[in-house]
Amino acid sequence: MTLNSKVPEGRMDQKWDNYKASVSLVGPANRRRLEVIVIGTGLAGASAAATLGEMGYKVKAFCFQDSPRRAHSIAAQGGINAAKNYQNDGDSDYRLFYDTEKGGDYRSREANTYRLAQVSANIIDQCVAQGVPFAREYGGMLANRSFGGVLVQRTFYAQGQTGQQLLLGAYSALERQVALGTVTMYSRHEMLDVVVIDGKARGIIARNLVTGELERHFGHAVVMCSGGYGNVFYLSTNAMGSNVTAAWKAHKKGAYFGNPCYVQIHPTCIPVSGDYQSKLTLMSESLRNDGRIWVPKKKDDNRKPNDIPDEERDYYLERRYPAFGNLVPRDVASRAAKERCDAGYGVGSSKQAVYLDFKSAIERYGKTEAHKKGMHNPSKEEITEMGKDVVKSKYGNLFAMYEKITGENPYEVPFRIYPAVHYTMGGLWVDYELMTTLPGLYALGECNFSDHGANRLGASDLMQGLADGYFVIPYTIGSYLSKEIRTNAIPTDHPAFDEAEKNVRGRLEQLLNIKGTKSVDHYHKALGQIMWHKCGLARNEKDLKDAIQEIKALRAEFWKDVRVPGEMNSLNPELEKAGRVADFFELAELMCIDALNRDESCGCHFRLEHQTEDGEALRNDKDFAFVSAWEHQGDENWELHKEPLTYEYIEVKQRSYK
Repeated sequence: MTLNSKVPEGRMDQKWDNYKASVSLVGPANRRRLEVIVIGTGLAGASAAATLGEMGYKVKAFCFQDSPRRAHSIAAQGGINAAKNYQNDGDSDYRLFYDTEKGGDYRSREANTYRLAQVSANIIDQCVAQGVPFAREYGGMLANRSFGGVLVQRTFYAQGQTGQQLLLGAYSALERQVALGTVTMYSRHEMLDVVVIDGKARGIIARNLVTGELERHFGHAVVMCSGGYGNVFYLSTNAMGSNVTAAWKAHKKGAYFGNPCYVQIHPTCIPVSGDYQSKLTLMSESLRNDGRIWVPKKKDDNRKPNDIPDEERDYYLERRYPAFGNLVPRDVASRAAKERCDAGYGVGSSKQAVYLDFKSAIERYGKTEAHKKGMHNPSKEEITEMGKDVVKSKYGNLFAMYEKITGENPYEVPFRIYPAVHYTMGGLWVDYELMTTLPGLYALGECNFSDHGANRLGASDLMQGLADGYFVIPYTIGSYLSKEIRTNAIPTDHPAFDEAEKNVRGRLEQLLNIKGTKSVDHYHKALGQIMWHKCGLARNEKDLKDAIQEIKALRAEFWKDVRVPGEMNSLNPELEKAGRVADFFELAELMCIDALNRDESCGCHFRLEHQTEDGEALRNDKDFAFVSAWEHQGDENWELHKEPLTYEYIEVKQRSYK
């Protein structure tokens, strides 16, 4: 199959406007006859379902949580980007676009990224109109702060709970449509297969997670908004229920998977504290605005951090990257932390951590407050208290969360942080219209590959999810559905629904009938160990080849010796987990195959064989300037298709943040 990205002709800054002006539309009367299924109700799914419902489509929205408010979007902390230039520091659509392309190490589709920058300002207006309580300056204007990989302040935020507030805005829009009857909400339902009829996505098989009943649902189109696959590593910052199953089932029904090896490691997470930990906690990148990252200059220095004088501290990001300092992109900061720890300068009991210190920020803010209050000779204690109050207003809930988890007060001692799996840039391949290679199946937000290349800039995940749901899919889905207005609803007793449900039921029964000796979590954790150590922060040819064989062996053992208690036709969380881990095994193998095939370093995909003299990622644009789009061809078999990446609007060059 030839990949057609459907990027419109014309100048880059006019492509989206030209597309909207010429795209086929569906009239209001016909929208009421067309049914759309939305999988997932995070920022992308809730905004898409709400907007499509407002337009008059008949929408069915599905989530496996008990409420859309529990989608993992709620966990995003630091902010959302938009090119409004409120700080008058030189921001623009082009600069946001360029920062995103450069941050992704020039491995994303140029037209999609530019569109994302163009609609970013609209997102803020939409959310303010919904009542999202963004932080404001003294005069009432919306406040901004910086994030990694940029030299401007463009990130809008609600203290350290931006994702929660944005999700509540999208949720309120969604619930309005539920009340009006345009959207039917199916909570505690998990999509387990896509139904394909005459080569088009025409519905899904879903399992009611409370009763265990399998249900059939028809749709003229299916919109996938199911999030990322970071939990393939077992330990990640993702919610424990986050999984790849919906996207993977779509992949096995004909949707190509794009760039699966592109996984983001976030530099500011609470370090692993024990062998029985099941989740990692994110500390927002926004902390790098005011916190300074350091390690002791002396190896194996066991002194308490406050006992180490400033001249004996190595502020290694400021030393290595003077232009960007602590605000280098996530992949750069993560590798730098690993390098320092591997070299023997790590801190804490595990020595797998670095410090993030707010002492300087507290003092700086305290002095500013003293000036504002006309205090000419404030005491050190007064400066500290006033500085803490300012920091609390910006990051208070993050500080409280850290103290609750670790028992340490980060106002008094530095945070201990270390990189952890956070976000997946890879996902279902989509064209400019966000349609996958399976006609009628769309993918929005984190579950598609399109906007972030090999490394996502901080605060751009919320931006993409809402851009796709509020401002892109309402136009692009009309291009497809305008040709479906004569298609009547297909009865769910169609043979394709029979076959899909039979396959789903057979797989669930197979898992239950193994009756082995080891738990699902045992296998999930073992898989995560392989992935983290051999396809994580750094990769090499030998480790990737070994990982593929180890995954195959572990997968075979899983299908022989996993124990799944309970029954199918009832509430059974272990059965849910078993199905998801089975899909993770298949995905993990493809991730390693993709990482092995991409014989270069770019962004978060760091092949040890390909690095500069300074230890930075060394791209190979001659051979690897393409999107890897993998077609599933049966068990453990995939065919690679390539979408060439061409750049009309920017100069591609080696990244530098020095």
